Amino acid sequence: MAERVLVVGGGGREHALAWKLAQSPQVQQVLVVPGNAGTANCGKISNSEVSVSNHAILAQFCKDHHVGLVVVGPEAPLAAGMVDDLTAAGVACFGPSAKAAQLEASKSFSKAFMERHGIPTARYGSFTDPQEACSYIRSANFPALVVKASGLAAGKGVIVAGDQEEACQAVMDIMKDRAFGSAGETVVVEELLEGEEVSCLCFSDGTSVAPMPPAQDHKRLHDGDQGPNTGGMGAYCPTPQVSQELLQQIRETILQKTVDGMREEGTPYKGVLYAGLMLTKQGPKVLEFNCRFGDPECQVLLPLLQSDLYEVIMNTMSGKLASNTPVWRQDSSAVTVVMASAGYPGSYKKGVEITGLSQVEDLGLQVFHAGTALKDGGVVSSGGRVLTVTAVRSTLEAALQAANQGVATVGFPGAVYRRDIAHRAIAHLNQGSLSYKASGVDIAAGNQLVEMIKPLAKSTSRPGCNAELGGFAGLFDLKAAGFVDPILVSGTDGVGTKLKIAQACGQHCSLGQDLVAMCVNDVLAQGAEPLFFLDYFSCGSLNVEVAASVVGGIAKACEMAGCALLGGETAEMPGVYPPGEYDLAGFCVGATERGTLLPRLDDVAEGDLLIGVASSGLHSNGFSLVRKVLERAALSYSSPAPFGKAGQTVGEVLLTPTKIYSRLLLPILRSGAIKAYAHITGGGLLENIPRVLPKQLAVDIPAVFSWLHKEGRLSEEEMARTFNCGLGAVLVVAPPDAQRVLRQLQGHEEAWIVGSLVHKQPGASPVVVRNLKQSLLNASAGGQLEAEGSGCLGNSITPCKRMRVGVLISGTGVCQITFIFKGIYFFVICLISAFFCLDLPGTNLQALIERARRPSSSAEIVVVISNRPGVQGLKRASLAGIQTRVRLLNTRQQCFIF
Repeated sequence: MAERVLVVGGGGREHALAWKLAQSPQVQQVLVVPGNAGTANCGKISNSEVSVSNHAILAQFCKDHHVGLVVVGPEAPLAAGMVDDLTAAGVACFGPSAKAAQLEASKSFSKAFMERHGIPTARYGSFTDPQEACSYIRSANFPALVVKASGLAAGKGVIVAGDQEEACQAVMDIMKDRAFGSAGETVVVEELLEGEEVSCLCFSDGTSVAPMPPAQDHKRLHDGDQGPNTGGMGAYCPTPQVSQELLQQIRETILQKTVDGMREEGTPYKGVLYAGLMLTKQGPKVLEFNCRFGDPECQVLLPLLQSDLYEVIMNTMSGKLASNTPVWRQDSSAVTVVMASAGYPGSYKKGVEITGLSQVEDLGLQVFHAGTALKDGGVVSSGGRVLTVTAVRSTLEAALQAANQGVATVGFPGAVYRRDIAHRAIAHLNQGSLSYKASGVDIAAGNQLVEMIKPLAKSTSRPGCNAELGGFAGLFDLKAAGFVDPILVSGTDGVGTKLKIAQACGQHCSLGQDLVAMCVNDVLAQGAEPLFFLDYFSCGSLNVEVAASVVGGIAKACEMAGCALLGGETAEMPGVYPPGEYDLAGFCVGATERGTLLPRLDDVAEGDLLIGVASSGLHSNGFSLVRKVLERAALSYSSPAPFGKAGQTVGEVLLTPTKIYSRLLLPILRSGAIKAYAHITGGGLLENIPRVLPKQLAVDIPAVFSWLHKEGRLSEEEMARTFNCGLGAVLVVAPPDAQRVLRQLQGHEEAWIVGSLVHKQPGASPVVVRNLKQSLLNASAGGQLEAEGSGCLGNSITPCKRMRVGVLISGTGVCQITFIFKGIYFFVICLISAFFCLDLPGTNLQALIERARRPSSSAEIVVVISNRPGVQGLKRASLAGIQTRVRLLNTRQQCFIF
């Protein structure tokens, strides 16, 4: 059974903890106390108002609300014994006991502990008298210039002085002026260490330790490590200054020795142990211990944790850490940048409106809220450190650039943030000798990608081509493929700005099908069989995992299309593309026998019918306009979709891959029944259909198009010129062949008669869309199976909700209508000689069609089904744009549900 977890705290660290815990399938709900705007009603995550200062009340709340685990974020509740009290009350709580938390709560205790157990640290003195502390500063034979309040001071109780006088003044400020309150009743004066400062955290189950990747915090307010100390203005992970060998040394001489020492002293340490270290020439030395995740270190560490955080915590609490080591993402770096209020770390204004948060998420970045609150439906500031923006990318430079792009997107007046997070690490990385890799091009990564995609390409082999990668060019044998007198047909295309959505969502595998489909469907439009395909993948910095996902999708799509992936190009061009972005293009070659080329313009005649084959959605066109509509609607790609299937996000619906029609259409094209075929791609209905012939048509519209029409306030012409509006392909056939072709198509895809060819009047548009607006409005009504009532009047602005009706016809003179009304089946037997014959012309089916078309009608005929093929009723339905089916069934015994 899934657990309910409660996270104590209201900062960015706690948002990150809740975010990661909510990803676990073993967690049903995450409650955050008190939380912030980012944890308020966000999926599994919600805020709670229970008191955390009274541990008895909190324990009872947990029991009443079936909370199976409490995770404590800040240090103060840990020092106050929250873990002890909740555990005693029978509530599982993650974190060290109050005695173990003394490692952070009392710097005096911590220094003495390290001295007892031989853990390397700076030389120091501990004082309760300010004069003695100043005397120590002046007489020490080392630079005793670091002054710390011994107690908890929210990460701000450390002053690094420039000289002895400044250090003595810091003592007076802390002890006499009580700059940090009671935390400064005892001060610790330490040796000023020189070197690189890093944060090394680990999970500890009381016996074993599991180190996390090393991180580095940036305490100073301004770029270049200038300005006052803060609670942290950003962090990055991992730090390249800490090699694997050095991390192993830190694990053995500091982390494990600390856990061993606490256990020996009868105070087992269970939870997260944070060691702030200085990498000196003499080796790593401890500056301080914290008894919890750091803030903002937590925000860069958890996005790199590949394991389930809930499972890691449970293994830590149960002493199973040694056999269940957490797994971290490899070859990835994270950077988090803190955005603070103007005036921080001093006084600052609250209630400042924050904008641009959804746009940051669309960039593939994570925003962790800290000092935020909800007000009048918006997000406002409520603290000094307002929020953090975290980016995970393949390189540190790319992560920094992405994070900086994110903070530039968020807006609130006076925002303060650093732009140089990780500057020390980047300088460290750049100290090496110049190489092609250091310039941004990784040949080894490219070779690795080729080896990964070779078997994918080989799986697409077909007669005429073995699809083996590695040569300078690919070969194809047309004779081996069975061609006698072939004409080669080529097509090239990309996937447009659909790329931006895939990159923002981190979903790359479906783009391959989009790319192949756009090229293959173009080649099909000439009547050609797709033979082979080549791709072009270009980027600024090659992410092998992403590229392999894209090319894997291309290979799979080539199999679907029946063509070989013959080759391609991967171009790594630093400085041309922003971090995390890439471009994609493809090239398809097909062939057809000389006499079977399409379109057959001389054969197309007035009265020919148009068969539409359904699209899967937008396919790969019009996404620049789509993104503008989403921006106007203030929707992010992670938002629940107001269209598509229930539970889908906007991004998931928009990334639905383009349909590939080759295997479906090739046999039909070869039959000779198709006179012309239009692939509905860039230019929509208005510009693609004229490529094969002018015509008049009617369209049935999927819901995503109706939403775009309404939300974007787009004209009918704009919709028809930009989008496929539900049609992926349009076939031109002679009337006698229409039903046969339709049946072949409908066995695999949704298809219907969408119109016919008429004589084009001079000056008239080559495409007339008769019912686009009404179809859009009908689709936006939701297609619900219920009637509005007898008083419902249709109009062009608010169409009535129509009951969906299926009509069964046969050669016996009987028509049966089957439909659903609020879950009840209705059957009407209609004799041809009697039904509607008094007031409507033609057969009873024609009468039904005419009646259903009236604005006042509360019914919509969606399908006509016959138990015999080729009957006149099916032709009437097709000409009216209604789907048809042939089912050899006894209509008196079989009912259909639509």
